[in-house]
Amino acid sequence: MIDKLQYITQESATISHIDCVREACIAGVKWIQLRVKEKTFEEYIFIAKEAKIICNLYDAILIINDNVEVAKQVNAHGVHLGKADMYISEARSILGEHAIIGGTANTLKEVESLINQQANYIGLGPYRLTETKQNLSPTLGLEGYDDILNQLKTSYSISEIPIIAVGGIEYHDVESILETGVYGVAVSGLLTNDFSNTARLFTILNKELWPS
Repeated sequence: MIDKLQYITQESATISHIDCVREACIAGVKWIQLRVKEKTFEEYIFIAKEAKIICNLYDAILIINDNVEVAKQVNAHGVHLGKADMYISEARSILGEHAIIGGTANTLKEVESLINQQANYIGLGPYRLTETKQNLSPTLGLEGYDDILNQLKTSYSISEIPIIAVGGIEYHDVESILETGVYGVAVSGLLTNDFSNTARLFTILNKELWPS
């Protein structure tokens, strides 16, 4: 089952990735994407091992951003692949059939490609500009999500395709985003800056805006 609330770690001068994972789990988040940049492979492995221990304690899913080898070595639940990363099938051959593998998309064509590759979920965005990620694709906004989801409905049953909105999402955006038909949201700064926002997000996400 793909969670409707996904948290992406965001290290800063005041909080580490491991702290992010711990605080998110304490707040009740059950889906953590560990997104480590500008670290050596060995550093990534160390952080991921610690993150896996914490996630295991809180019965949370750990997804590794980009790095399939890190996901394999720490026995993470899966990996999230960027548009420049390997194909879903290649990652699955490395991680096994039961691994959760998601991918990033910005256009209808990219969403359809990931569906055809049998991704377990799709991170569609960015919703708006965000400082978390460099070299962003064009922002989608509500109009972009509406357009892509409506076109998808002509060829696919979107209730079977967990599409996660991502990119600069704030608390007040969530309900409107869900009304476009997306399955859930992935956030980073919204929780990193205040993990108490978790409960408020759960309240919105648990409304029956999406078929169970």
